[in-house]
Amino acid sequence: MTDFSLRHGRVPFRLSSIATVVLMACGPAYAADPTVAELQAEIARLKQIIAAQGGAVAEPVAVAPTSAPAATPEPEEAQTLGELTVRARNRLERLKEVPVSISVVSGNELDNLQARDVASITQRAANVSWNQGNARTSAISIRGLGKQAQTDAMDPSVGITVDGVSYAYNPLSSFDFYDVDAVEVLRGPQGTLYGKNASMGAINITTRKPTFTPDSSFSLALGENNRVIANAAVGGPLIDNLLAWRAAFTVDKGQGVYPNAYNGDFGYKNKDNVSGRVQFLLTPSADFSALLKLEVTPRHEEYYNGWTFFTPTPTQYANGLPNPLSTDAATRLTRRWFQQQADYTYAGNYLAAQVNQDSQRPLVTATNGASATLTWKLGEYTLTSISGYKDFYFQARNDEGTPFDISKNGGGYVSRNAQVSEELRLTSPVGGAVDYQTGLYLLSQKNNYSSRTGFGSDAGAWFATGAQYTALDKDGAGRYLLQNSLSRLETNTPQDIHSKSAALYGQANWHVSEQLTVTGGLRITAEDRKNSSTKFIAEEGFGSELDPAVVNGIATGGFNSDANGNLAVNGNTAAQLALANLAAQKYFGVAYAALTTDQKKQLAAAKAIRAANIGVVYNTTRADTIHDRQPTILLSPSYRINDNVTGYVSFQYGEKASIAQVINGYSNNARPEKSTSYEIGVKTTLLDKKLTLSADLFLNNIKDYQQAVQVYDAYTTAQKSDGTLYYTAATGNAAKVRAQGLEFDGVYSGLPNTVLRFSGAYNDAYYKDFKNSSNPLEMANLATPYRDVTGQNLPGTAKFTFNVGGEYRAPVKGWNKEFHANFNTAYSSKYNSDVSLSSYAWVPAYSITDFGIGLGTLDKKFDVTLLAKNLFDDRTSQVVTWNSYVPAVGRWVGIVFSGKL
Repeated sequence: MTDFSLRHGRVPFRLSSIATVVLMACGPAYAADPTVAELQAEIARLKQIIAAQGGAVAEPVAVAPTSAPAATPEPEEAQTLGELTVRARNRLERLKEVPVSISVVSGNELDNLQARDVASITQRAANVSWNQGNARTSAISIRGLGKQAQTDAMDPSVGITVDGVSYAYNPLSSFDFYDVDAVEVLRGPQGTLYGKNASMGAINITTRKPTFTPDSSFSLALGENNRVIANAAVGGPLIDNLLAWRAAFTVDKGQGVYPNAYNGDFGYKNKDNVSGRVQFLLTPSADFSALLKLEVTPRHEEYYNGWTFFTPTPTQYANGLPNPLSTDAATRLTRRWFQQQADYTYAGNYLAAQVNQDSQRPLVTATNGASATLTWKLGEYTLTSISGYKDFYFQARNDEGTPFDISKNGGGYVSRNAQVSEELRLTSPVGGAVDYQTGLYLLSQKNNYSSRTGFGSDAGAWFATGAQYTALDKDGAGRYLLQNSLSRLETNTPQDIHSKSAALYGQANWHVSEQLTVTGGLRITAEDRKNSSTKFIAEEGFGSELDPAVVNGIATGGFNSDANGNLAVNGNTAAQLALANLAAQKYFGVAYAALTTDQKKQLAAAKAIRAANIGVVYNTTRADTIHDRQPTILLSPSYRINDNVTGYVSFQYGEKASIAQVINGYSNNARPEKSTSYEIGVKTTLLDKKLTLSADLFLNNIKDYQQAVQVYDAYTTAQKSDGTLYYTAATGNAAKVRAQGLEFDGVYSGLPNTVLRFSGAYNDAYYKDFKNSSNPLEMANLATPYRDVTGQNLPGTAKFTFNVGGEYRAPVKGWNKEFHANFNTAYSSKYNSDVSLSSYAWVPAYSITDFGIGLGTLDKKFDVTLLAKNLFDDRTSQVVTWNSYVPAVGRWVGIVFSGKL
């Protein structure tokens, strides 16, 4: 026995039980359960104390990290922290004792392969995928559920929680994550333990926290495309045993892999990101701690939108009828207007595997955040308060895909999305017959979003119908009208979205016997959703005299005339007649009454082009306010068959809030999404604890699944008033969806100096009842704009997914160095990338492998690694339509220098 002083007293212990002491000592020192880094730092501190007292240092027994042991950067870590643990239930516990489906990825593993974004994280967990989009529209799915474009009024299907703060807005997950300790992926409805509820699952990300042991680390990656990735973290005590800090930052800059032929200085998929975070940990007593976190990602510009290659549009629709290509680029680019630029052609340029756009601008994004985590020890109980703030800024300026002046200043704009949350959680002691956690969660989120559509001087010639173009391009006056019909016109559709949530939740574990535990949880969430919208002409441009007189009962400033340009009898005021004369004088040099029949038709054609592209206009309209009460339920008994095998069954139920939205000036809300999940699983350690394996069979039934559908268009129906009901594409509900299959995660450490991690899934996700799916483009000629896709697989859902990662580390004899190599391979079988399930949108099976090989010092002071992302240069496109595709990012090679100071 050896006796020495810890922070709060003298604790006798056996050196072989050092890990247990670490867990005890960490209690008052950390604002939350200890991370891997915290455990390692405390072990090192205790070793130093022992050595100072002349004691021998024995290796501790196995305790587990908070992340998968696939990432074992030190041989010692595999021995001291060998058994897999998680903090999914807000306390450090062994994975095999948590009766739900979880995948775990360590921060060290992400660091080793420079994996920073959600796409990289999802390549390392079973049955999780990322839907490619931009910073505002990408989404995450679990079990194939939730993989559709995100809208601004929609809750995420898969929740993201970072350091206890849940993200209520999906785009907040689009930024890189750095200085990460662990990532946990939980499947099925969530919400009975913490934060915001989520209907399909959650990703819980924990960053490294301040400790009272000095720590500093760095990494610098230099590679192709002038890529520079720099990361650094530093921290330690500011006042011994009272105040500690940790600062971390990341810089990622590099050229894009696909240059814009219009301006070669701009490349798509470029990187231009700088982020920083600082944390302070205050521990004035053994019974209280406070953790303050501030983080910032300033506005930066990255090219994603418009990253599209075009292919010839099919000349036949799905039913065999000819496609006239009347509005296709193949037709428009053969017009004389565009053939004046002789060095640009449809076949030679538009269909070339390149980007060539004049008005495309980079996406500008930014986010800031702050949180305060206060922890009180109330005897054997723990009370935790988590206050969080997070905001988001986004601006896009898009192009139609050509170097002509057609699109101008059009795109989405989030001037400010801000969320404020407060959570108060009480945790009981463990060890008795029942332990529990219960809490209160409050959230307020406001989003100011607008969608602008803008036009340039070539837009009239591009959007004109064949007849309109023929009428206007035949003389100078007509071409002047063609240009002014849309030049510099802009419309705007702003939304003011406000969401509030208040919830009470609780989860308890009843230890019926030493083997049997029953876990139950309940959450009641009150949702309050508001949304208002309007659509108006934001900029008149050069042709304001061509405005329609009235749109949707709203005066838009034009004069009344028919399809042939004849003025409406008794249908114009004196001011409107004066405007008509001004238009005639401007374009033809005569009064309106002196216009010829053809000239009147030309004016009518220009007005028709303008009216068609202004589209719907409506005054401020409020969506019907939503007041919902939504339950989340968990019931999961687990049985420990022996020390190595635990089986469980679970029932999970959760809901995603309704969507308050305005469609063409009418309230058209989407119903809440209701998810029921059943699981039967086993968690086991085999082969003398060298193999850890978790597997489960699952069945998910979803009612009123939220996604793009065809909804009733009250505006068009009222405008046409011809007895026909009209429909339009919007976010709505698919009646019934089912996902069923098998998932597994495993870690094997039976090979010398090697750890292998693997996971995979078979997933059958399909529509049980979906009769109002939008028609794909190959069916756009059908009179009915929707179809029944009952029985078909969900978009973005592969039947089979698999990933395997491994790391080998071994000392180099006589050289005080360590050789290491690691890899991660993610495989997906084929899937359909189109939400309307186009037959042209199938993405074939593919796999992506990241690989690193390097040499470093045994004390981790310095390391150099050769890194290859997408080692085998897989170029499978992730998004395909019937006449375009988004190209893949090929292989990238770099060298990484890292170490500790």
